Amino acid sequence: MKAIVVRTFGGPEALELEEAELPSPAAGEALVAVSAAGVNFMDTGTRRGLTPGKSAPVVPGVEGAGTVLAVGPGVVDIRPGDRVAWYFAWGSYAEQLIAPADQLVPLPDDLSFEDGAGIMMQGLTASNLVFESHAVKPGDVALVHAASGGVGLLLTQMIKLLGGEVIARVSSEAKVALAREAGAAHVLVGRGDEIGDRVLAITGGRGVDVVYDGTGAESFRTSLDLVDYHGTLALFGPLMEPLPPIDPFSIPKSIKITYPVVMHHVRTRAALLARSRQLFDWLRSGELRLHIGQSYPLAAAADAHRDIESRRSTGKLLLTP
Repeated sequence: MKAIVVRTFGGPEALELEEAELPSPAAGEALVAVSAAGVNFMDTGTRRGLTPGKSAPVVPGVEGAGTVLAVGPGVVDIRPGDRVAWYFAWGSYAEQLIAPADQLVPLPDDLSFEDGAGIMMQGLTASNLVFESHAVKPGDVALVHAASGGVGLLLTQMIKLLGGEVIARVSSEAKVALAREAGAAHVLVGRGDEIGDRVLAITGGRGVDVVYDGTGAESFRTSLDLVDYHGTLALFGPLMEPLPPIDPFSIPKSIKITYPVVMHHVRTRAALLARSRQLFDWLRSGELRLHIGQSYPLAAAADAHRDIESRRSTGKLLLTP
């Protein structure tokens, strides 16, 4: 089978298509034929050697969907022939992978493999943000940075589903329509440090109940200033630009700052199945729409990384082995 292998950490050119072999699945594992793999910004960190515990050679990618080919001893709830999706199984940039069986969730027959690979990581991340980091309630006003990205589009839709109102920030006029289609009440174009006055004008000077910020240093101080009393600043993204030091005594309001991790949202298999099922149900009902920005053949993984790092892309990027 073919896989994308990084033998020397570096730029997108480090992603090379090679022949590879996999062992038979061990106890608790499954062999899966990958039909679609999600491209996430964290994958660029793996390629650059920034993932703790991962040394070269390494096959990047953690998210995808496909069909179970075989299972190892002790696996009882996943069988060969099952359609499955996953949000975290290393080696997903490949035609096949060995995955922990407890990370695989059943994919409904009326959803495509592209749906499964496109919704898992970013959908669970958005779910974590609206249910755990700040439980969105009717009437809440949220500021969503990078609202035309994969997480941002899902996050905007979920906030609206839960009765909240979204002020979306995008980086260019070309991305405004996507944010509006996702349900944003207001869309602001500009850098994260340029929009403070406009947000205050929209909210009558009070700020917002929650800011969801995955962009880092550029917007941090503005995000901090825009959170209303007892509101939340939720920072997310494993490769966020480093933040400036902050003295908690310098914050003029009583607010909460959190850095949620998606794994903590689905710490048990029961939670993973329940949260995934909710995402699938929203997709099937049409309440949640998945925007696939672009799909690339496996051999073009380097192009996908160039597009996601340039931040020119919108929505979810996929690889199709």
